[in-house]
Amino acid sequence: MKLLRTIRLDPSDTFVFERAAEPGEWAVSGSFMFWDSVAGELQGKARAAFRGGFLGVGSLGWSTLVQIVEASDDDRRAAVEMLAKQLVENFGAPTMDDGRAAAEEELNFANSLCTHPADTLIAVHRTQDGGEIRETFRSLKPKGGPKPLRAFAFLEVEGEGDPGDEIDLAALGQEKSKK
Repeated sequence: MKLLRTIRLDPSDTFVFERAAEPGEWAVSGSFMFWDSVAGELQGKARAAFRGGFLGVGSLGWSTLVQIVEASDDDRRAAVEMLAKQLVENFGAPTMDDGRAAAEEELNFANSLCTHPADTLIAVHRTQDGGEIRETFRSLKPKGGPKPLRAFAFLEVEGEGDPGDEIDLAALGQEKSKK
């Protein structure tokens, strides 16, 4: 089976997001983090997480990209348990059974994104339309097959058209330095 793991190709996630996921964490889409938010009212780092972040299950931090990796049944069970615990402790799931059910759903969805070969990178773009969150996903693969991954070396993109939103990395970096 395949699942998603966070990946950090450069340090930008550490200043784009309030909390960056650690490299190598199991990841889910994380859109549930915004269920009670109005996207147009989000500012700065929260807006960046809404627009283009995957949620690291262990840290509840954000990652711009995730990597499709092979996972064992034990890996999946551990990810479900970790996310279930987070849902109970941080999001009000009434019981671990309720947390597990929600975590299973999140991991099933993450698995559904793993239709490409292992090592493919996935990016997300989120919008809100009429109160409903919509996500589009893009796969990023090095031209000519698997190669060592370097930042800004991805040339082939599969998925829907240009997301149309831009993030001002310089402004976000200045925002971090003011804190």
